[in-house]
Amino acid sequence: MMKESDPPWKPTFIVKPDGGCQGDGIYLIKDPSDIRMAGNLQSRPAVVQEYISKPLLIDKLKFDIRLYVLLKSLEPLEIYIAKDGLSRFCTEPYQEPTLKNLHQVFMHLTNYSLNIHSGNFIHSDNVNTGSKRTFSSVLYRLSSKGVDIKKLWSDIISLVIKTVIALTPELKVYYQSDIPAGKPGPTCFQVGQEFLCKGFSVGF
Repeated sequence: MMKESDPPWKPTFIVKPDGGCQGDGIYLIKDPSDIRMAGNLQSRPAVVQEYISKPLLIDKLKFDIRLYVLLKSLEPLEIYIAKDGLSRFCTEPYQEPTLKNLHQVFMHLTNYSLNIHSGNFIHSDNVNTGSKRTFSSVLYRLSSKGVDIKKLWSDIISLVIKTVIALTPELKVYYQSDIPAGKPGPTCFQVGQEFLCKGFSVGF
C-alpha cells in the first residue's frame, strides 16, 4: 500500500523471529516476499520493522544503547532508570543497505554474540573505545558534537515512562494471576529486560 501511494519509497526491512535471542535468526530484506517462512505465521511469528537506513554513527560504526529500567511497583507506578548503560558497536563501517550487503551482519547488527566473532572486534578496558562502551562515553561524544544531553535524557525518560504505561494493563494481568490479592508481593527482582535504543529507534 505504501509503495502504491509513494512509488519512490524503497525501504529495507529487518525481520526478528519471535523467541530469538543474541541476534539469532535476524535478517534484512528489501521485499516482503523475501520473508523466510519457517512454518506458518501462527507457529513462527516474527516482528518486521522498517530498517533505519541512516542511523546515527560514531567512528563510522552503527551502535545501540541499552538502558536498564526497574519497575518496582505497578500500583502506584514506580519506575527507576540506571544513570549509565551500555553501548554495543558493529565491527564494520556502516553503509546503507543494498542487495549486496544485506547479509553483512557485522555492519548491520550490533549484537555482541555476533560481533565477538569478527576479526575487527576490539576488547578494551577503556570505556571510551572498543566494541562495547559505556552509555556515558557515548553521551560525551554526542555532547562534543553539540547534542543537548539534558534534552536527550529528558526524551529518553519520557519514552521509558510511556512504554511502561502502555505495558501496564498486561503486566497487571500477569501480576494478579501470579500473586493473589492480599498476599505480599515479590521482594526481589530479576534483571534481564533492557530498554533498547537502536539509532534512537526504540523497542522494549
